[in-house]
Amino acid sequence: MEKYLYIALFAPLVGSLFAAFFGDRPKNIITGIVTSGLLFVSWVASMVLLFYVDGKTVVHVTMMDWIAAGNFDLDFGFIADQVSVIMMVVVTTVSTLVHIYSIGYMDHDKGFNRYFSYLSAFVFSMMVLVMSDNFLGLFIGWEGVGLCSWLLIGHWYHKEIAAWSANEAFIMNRIADLGMLIGIFLIYWNIGSLNYDIVFKEIVNVDIFTVTLIGILLFIGAMGKSAQFPLHTWLADAMEGPTPVSALIHAATMVTAGVYLVIRANEVFALIPDVGYFIACLGAFVAIFAASMALVNNDLKRIIAYSTLSQLGYMFVAAGLGAYWIALFHLMTHAFFKSVLFLGAGNVMHAMNDELNIQKMGGLGKSMKWTMIIMSIASLALAGIWPLAGFFSKDKILEVAFSEHSYILWGMLWVGAGLTAFYSFRLVMLVFFGEKRYEKYGYHPHEAYPYMLYAMLPLAILAVISGFFEHSFIDYVTQVLPAYSPHVESPTIYILIFITLGIALSGIAFAVFRYLPIKTKIFDQLININIRGTKLYSILKNQYFIPQFYENYICKPYERLSQVAWKEIDLKIVDATVDMIAGMIYTSGDKSRVMQSGNLSKNLRWMVIGLVVLLLLALPNIPSS
Repeated sequence: MEKYLYIALFAPLVGSLFAAFFGDRPKNIITGIVTSGLLFVSWVASMVLLFYVDGKTVVHVTMMDWIAAGNFDLDFGFIADQVSVIMMVVVTTVSTLVHIYSIGYMDHDKGFNRYFSYLSAFVFSMMVLVMSDNFLGLFIGWEGVGLCSWLLIGHWYHKEIAAWSANEAFIMNRIADLGMLIGIFLIYWNIGSLNYDIVFKEIVNVDIFTVTLIGILLFIGAMGKSAQFPLHTWLADAMEGPTPVSALIHAATMVTAGVYLVIRANEVFALIPDVGYFIACLGAFVAIFAASMALVNNDLKRIIAYSTLSQLGYMFVAAGLGAYWIALFHLMTHAFFKSVLFLGAGNVMHAMNDELNIQKMGGLGKSMKWTMIIMSIASLALAGIWPLAGFFSKDKILEVAFSEHSYILWGMLWVGAGLTAFYSFRLVMLVFFGEKRYEKYGYHPHEAYPYMLYAMLPLAILAVISGFFEHSFIDYVTQVLPAYSPHVESPTIYILIFITLGIALSGIAFAVFRYLPIKTKIFDQLININIRGTKLYSILKNQYFIPQFYENYICKPYERLSQVAWKEIDLKIVDATVDMIAGMIYTSGDKSRVMQSGNLSKNLRWMVIGLVVLLLLALPNIPSS
């Protein structure tokens, strides 16, 4: 089975190197086909491992010796257990379909070959992250996906906003990664190893203060990668990259890496329940915080991005409360319906000449029937409507919060479910139904290439059926993760399901009737709530003014401080000191040049002078008789 592990891991890297060979050449469709084919090979190998791994059998390989310095000895090793294999299958499933979709989406892009090289390199880095058997290997993959995301978000680097967004994502993640790196140092300092098996076995012997500090520092890294408040602003801005990048990186892989870290390090977080509860509280806050911003946004991709941010909050609630398998379950189902939502958004953008304002759309359902159907199904899954996948995973998280008597968290998640349903179908209604507002802007929409729709279809099917694998999923992953089971009695659980479904359906109904082109006058007065122009609308539209706060109170003061450091310290002190020393040496050399005139008489005089100086220096050291 080792060969399947290596195939799953390195097939994306081979694809990336192949595409890089054509990187500066004109578009070559073979690049897209080969990289997609190699991703499919990686998916097949991952599926083989999925069915091979069981409670007694895992695939654990040591590829080579990596670092040997003093007492520090670390191998370059990888593991395929129940948790990592699930992640491998999710990553390769979405990646393969996104690669196929991208062949059509990037058809006329000048950077076609370069794009596929970056995209496959990202998948390879993500596979290193999830398959590593130690924290340092995980960190290598962690930084790899950060680098590749920078390259992909800034793919259209000639656009200033794309370059700026790429830099924002990169810098904000580096800030968080510093915390994670310090946490890894602390693990080695106190345990003497970074291998998961040894760390999780010995962590119980470390004092609780140090364990708490390690947990906090690891979670800081997770906050950056999963865009949790206050390190959240980069995720929406990252929508400047190509839409398939958003489908892969910002829905199914990179942003879920933070959740994966908490799940993988569950033995650490289980020892510090107070930190876990903080994670859950922050996740519940982000769930409703992000959903509220999606309510008024008119940017097609940003609405879906805020939805991703909100759903990551749900995952952290489950992980923070100790329901790690439920967090992983929602991670999996979310990857399917959210990635297909982004791909559907890509279809709409192509049809509308890259227009993103949903207020300029409307009525697209007639010319984009299949995209409308697929996005509607994914939106129902996102809203948590039975029997789609989101119902099973999201409802479980609310059940966990109720079971742990965290009723405030449950209430926040419940409200978040209603908001999610509303903004999801606000998008569907404004894009696909009603008046054809795009006609006055001169757009001529059309459906995407058939093979792009075929690439979306498996994800749409998984968004429908993956929830039904709940029980087999539980049996599989709880061989590694704690077998958490919410304790809610039968009558209560059905009531919870009913009221959760109720608010989701109410949100959908409100959106449908609010944006229906035909309404009765009385009903229209009841639902025509308009907050445009109010202070609340301004707050939500401007993202609670947090980006402006960062700009005015962090970025600009830092820039002014840098200017002062450059002009007053670097130029006037550092550079001046170096220049002065250099000038003194140059001047002394220039003055000394006369000694090397080539005149024999002058050379003899200098030799005599030198001899006298040496004698004078030696004279005090001559012992007296």
